[in-house]
Amino acid sequence: MDREERAEAAAEQLRLYRRDPGGWRGCRSTGEVAVSWRPSAEFAGNLYRGEGILPASPRDVWECIKPVAGGLRTKWDQNVKDFEVIEALTDTISVCRTTTPSAFMRIISPREFVDVVVMKQYEDGTLLSAATNVEHPLCPPRPNFVRGFNYPCGCLCIPVPGEPDRTQLLTFFQTDLGGYLPQTVVDSFFPSSISGFYSNLTKAVKTLKA
Repeated sequence: MDREERAEAAAEQLRLYRRDPGGWRGCRSTGEVAVSWRPSAEFAGNLYRGEGILPASPRDVWECIKPVAGGLRTKWDQNVKDFEVIEALTDTISVCRTTTPSAFMRIISPREFVDVVVMKQYEDGTLLSAATNVEHPLCPPRPNFVRGFNYPCGCLCIPVPGEPDRTQLLTFFQTDLGGYLPQTVVDSFFPSSISGFYSNLTKAVKTLKA
């Protein structure tokens, strides 16, 4: 499977996750997001789902999260230190490298992820970005980072019928952080990280609209 096919397969996997209600177990709920999880079929970890309503149009939410060079994500997402496009394969598919800062009281050291990323828009107005890990000759592992691996993951900005200034944001995360981390740390990190993602994104879209 080439990189473009991997990207398209990741997007289709997200659509399947969206339609598959079985097996999810709630693990965290705030005013902004409900987080649930189930065992991943891709690796020996968990698939996490976040679901919340944001007070902005799908376009405004998309402006904050779209995976493009020079985008807004590095400004508001505390888990993204740097995002760079390594190679544009098509207008909507690219190979990207994301670096993350240390986290969880520095128990989790800085990570880097190399993914093929696709952006799509569907007839109902839903905007999607999906990613999954790839190797790329321009991205050998770097000594100061632990290489992590994303399995099909991403975001869906879904219009709320009759409410143009509200967006249902559905997110899926399934990440092998790499390195040697206690499972208890991993299991605690993701739910808190996802709730922080929604909280910071809510502030970002309000700032964008202001």
